[in-house]
Amino acid sequence: MSAHDTAAYETAVARYFEAWNTQGAEDLAKAVAAAWSEGGSYTDPLSDVSGHEALAAVIAGTHEQFPGFEFRRIGAVDGHHHVARFGWELVSLADGSAPVAGFDVVTLDEDGRIATVAGFLDRVPAS
Repeated sequence: MSAHDTAAYETAVARYFEAWNTQGAEDLAKAVAAAWSEGGSYTDPLSDVSGHEALAAVIAGTHEQFPGFEFRRIGAVDGHHHVARFGWELVSLADGSAPVAGFDVVTLDEDGRIATVAGFLDRVPAS
């Protein structure tokens, strides 16, 4: 993977969204393994986990909290030197509302899988 391999960043982020939008334990485990390296991590204001099982648990928990929603990328993926950033929103399939939006920064391993995610929440529902 070269420092400015745009296709590698696009592929990694596509796998990331595929994982976040997958439901069902078996399919989710496969999607997480495809997206993240073995010891991969995810950190945002609400979660700080590493390893495929913990990552899958965070994703499954999000689907429980927001049934009928999917994650969608906002804008382009910007990447260099194994680091990429992109925006996203959590969209209701029923009415198109997007109560949650954020921005993630990922680092990739030599195989192009995600090693770390630093997530930032820009918009969250009022509690």
